[in-house]
Amino acid sequence: VGRGAMGQVYAAIDDHTGRKVAIKVVNADLEGEPDIRVRFFREAQTAARLVHRNVITIYDLGEDYGSPFIVMELLRGWTLASYLNEASAADLERKVDLMIQLCDGMSAAHAANIIHRDLKPGNLFVQFDGLLKVLDFGVARLASSNMTSTGAQPGTLHYMSPEQARGEEVDQRSDIFSGGSVFYFMLTGRKPFPGDEWARVIRKLESED
Repeated sequence: VGRGAMGQVYAAIDDHTGRKVAIKVVNADLEGEPDIRVRFFREAQTAARLVHRNVITIYDLGEDYGSPFIVMELLRGWTLASYLNEASAADLERKVDLMIQLCDGMSAAHAANIIHRDLKPGNLFVQFDGLLKVLDFGVARLASSNMTSTGAQPGTLHYMSPEQARGEEVDQRSDIFSGGSVFYFMLTGRKPFPGDEWARVIRKLESED
């Protein structure tokens, strides 16, 4: 049902409960990469700490013959990036409702001292029933942890806070900046700091309104 840089997601049925689930597995060529495995399991462990209607639910994680996997709820709908092309997304009240849901989900994460660090339209999912879910806590970290070190630049540049783009330490305020960048994209149809060159976008982040 989906494919990304790190892995693939399959629809499945839990043999024990009969529940429809999604299983995320690491791409075979990345299974032996220690950093990838750490990030993969960190995503599951971080999201599993959060129980909130606007955060994807994690059911289980483990390994099968050396292949890491995460079992999570099966979502039906669109990524926010795709949903914005739907006719119903043109309604301003609908967009505001999604913004509020994102704030609710991230408020729960921040209350648990979890910083997402990669909020973007591709990491937000709008279900057929209108419920928004925050996905991919793969670069998230606990506010008290140094697991993601200063000097690294995980995340997606066009929605990063200036301090994150510079590789500096970040806190919950960085997610607020990224959330605001997502809202800007939702309302205008364009990224707040467009550009293809890394250095040029960083200059915009640091010095332009």
